[in-house]
Amino acid sequence: MKAYLILEDGTTYVGTAIGACKEVISEIVFQTAMTGYQEVLSDPSYAGQAIVMTYPLIGNYGVSHTDMESRKPWADAFLVRELAREPSSWRRDNTLENFLKEYHIPGIAGLDTRSLTKHLRRNGTMNGCVTTKHYEGFEKRELLERIRAYCVCDVVQRVSVKEPVFSPSGSRNGKKVALIDLGTKRNIIHSLEKRGCTVCIYPADTAANEILAARPDGIMLSNGPGDPAKNTDIIREIRKLYESDIPIFAICLGHQLMALATGAKTFKLTYGHRGGNHPVKDLSTGKVYISAQNHGYAVDAKTLDPAVAVESFRNVNDGTNEGLHYLGKRIRTVQFHPEARPGPTDTDYLFDEFMEMMEGRHA
Repeated sequence: MKAYLILEDGTTYVGTAIGACKEVISEIVFQTAMTGYQEVLSDPSYAGQAIVMTYPLIGNYGVSHTDMESRKPWADAFLVRELAREPSSWRRDNTLENFLKEYHIPGIAGLDTRSLTKHLRRNGTMNGCVTTKHYEGFEKRELLERIRAYCVCDVVQRVSVKEPVFSPSGSRNGKKVALIDLGTKRNIIHSLEKRGCTVCIYPADTAANEILAARPDGIMLSNGPGDPAKNTDIIREIRKLYESDIPIFAICLGHQLMALATGAKTFKLTYGHRGGNHPVKDLSTGKVYISAQNHGYAVDAKTLDPAVAVESFRNVNDGTNEGLHYLGKRIRTVQFHPEARPGPTDTDYLFDEFMEMMEGRHA
């Protein structure tokens, strides 16, 4: 069956329908990782978005339940050049095609993903419709109006846990970490647990007083989806956490929300950073690390109060901010993903630094 991707500027791409047979309107973004499509699909940061994989061969090792980064995939749709129909891997327990059907995610195979990616790079991220219906004339004009009106809204509340969840896998004598779930990936939790931490996962809208009353040794602000500036209530509570003396480590959306809570601004990137190959420079050492990233917004470094925070990492490709060190506080935040599953793991050491912060050995 034919399927169509209709972008808000009227550009149309044609391929073959895969996954669930349904129509969705979403924000169309591209992902440059060569592997890890299952981790991408199950990353809550993609809630409200349809994913274009730039690597042309997708699905060749199938799907394994152990690779899920959350309880379900969150992407609205999945767009690829070539879908492997008969995957080969001893670990697989499903095909990607069946996985998409199981979770009611529509997709398109046979797309010219190179052309589509170049179009998004030139014109910026835009909304689009994935459909098996051929639109013409008045119907298409009406559809384009609906596509342009689409907005990624209330996605943090959608992906966050609804009540606190205690994850007791760490050491009995380990550090207690309060993780605010803005759309966390499981590997953030695993990265803390393997360092002996016990983790309590809190809903995104949890009051700061409730978290502080639990007397955690440290606080983790997770990754998550959407426009950071729209989370005004969460930002207000994060400001209260900032004013405490508890060590805080924040990743991706958490990094952006801490910046907003301390007076900085964020802005939307033209086409975002999504992939496992983004170079970031540690400004204190000059070393460059390869990082995994997934974000459409960035902190505007020019709006930072120099008495509050200084840049710690910067993107080598476009010079945007990738990390902050808060002065006089045990607070470090990064835009990229040091837990980086499936990889790279160049910056995994940042979890060790967080442990040192909780032990009072790292400012």
